[in-house]
Amino acid sequence: MIPSPSTELLAPAGSLEKLKTAIHYGADAVYLGGKKFGLRAKATNFEIDEIREAVLFAHARNVRIFVTVNIMAHNRDLDALPDYLLSLGLAGVDGLIVSDPGIFRIARRTVPDLHIHISTQANITNSESALFWQDMGATRVNLARELSFAEMVEVNAATDLKIEVFVHGALCISYSGRCMLSHYLTGRDANKGACAHPCRYNYRLEEEKRPGEYFPVEEDARGVYIFNSKDLCLLARLPEMVKAGIDSIKLEGRMKGIYYAGGIVWIYRAALDYINEQIKAGVVDPVLPDVFMTEIMKLGSRGYSENFFDGSVGAENMLYTGPKVTQEYVPAAIIRKVGEPVIIEVRNVIRPGDELEYMAPGLENIVFTVAEVQSLNGNPLEQANPNMEVLLFTSVAIDWHEHGLIRRVQIKK
Repeated sequence: MIPSPSTELLAPAGSLEKLKTAIHYGADAVYLGGKKFGLRAKATNFEIDEIREAVLFAHARNVRIFVTVNIMAHNRDLDALPDYLLSLGLAGVDGLIVSDPGIFRIARRTVPDLHIHISTQANITNSESALFWQDMGATRVNLARELSFAEMVEVNAATDLKIEVFVHGALCISYSGRCMLSHYLTGRDANKGACAHPCRYNYRLEEEKRPGEYFPVEEDARGVYIFNSKDLCLLARLPEMVKAGIDSIKLEGRMKGIYYAGGIVWIYRAALDYINEQIKAGVVDPVLPDVFMTEIMKLGSRGYSENFFDGSVGAENMLYTGPKVTQEYVPAAIIRKVGEPVIIEVRNVIRPGDELEYMAPGLENIVFTVAEVQSLNGNPLEQANPNMEVLLFTSVAIDWHEHGLIRRVQIKK
């Protein structure tokens, strides 16, 4: 296996199952949220005993665990914070992700030995802001998503901090995610982790006093998606970021399903390894082969944008025709126990004769036909339904790995 490049691959985990899948596919570090104080309150998230289990699982595989404590806190939120931080320290997490200066200050007093990373919610858009957090004792900053690559390089050169950058996932139309739209429309505060995602809603625009004056967006029978941004994808720009010394590339998606959690790490891991191999071979400006973008397009998205990477953005970064792009592939199963036959947990209906794909390490797709499906006690099945654990027999021999994913095409072109 090719040694990992110095650039860290930081993956999201909305549950323990997703964490194990992300680690299986090559994450160097995983970030997750507890039941409180994080900005993904609607994710499954982790009880403190699950955080302990996650730390043990990750550290046994040389993977780091960072916990989000990144809400915009009010006084009423602070009473329970010290005990929670102490419990994270005792669990052995590798660092905290913080945006609120008050939470930062309490964390420095309560768990002084824990690394503190500054969240993108802190809106770090310049070198002086990064230096402020460096002076306060932070060890890493996640830069605002509104920065260009040139600005990222400038901040990196000006500080001794580790620089972390989001490279893939959902974008917010509000500045670094500091949005009040959800609160005003639904009463759910995005800055406390309860965003209702009103930017993805179906809107209809009517101006009764200006007949014939139209809003410059496309409309279909479902309405107008005037706030709906495309997803971020900087996959093609990874070679530039690795060469520039960006310390960590971060994937968004704690609310996404297990197919996304594994698939996105699978692709970016292979991309980083490919770039590292090319640099070692003396290639000055590596370029990723087309297969990487081909695989990215098999994951669910709202279409892709490189956002501010080259500077300003415009209407081409918005998706006005619907809430997301149609997803061609869906998860079929998860490998639960390696053996002959392999034991899988079914996620979408599987029948004998189905053609499926095993997402093997190294961005290898192994296409196979289901020869037979049996219950765990050996009875043949005509159909295996979601959440069942079954024995899978295949048309070809496959080197299975626990926590690996099997997918299927749901929409054929």
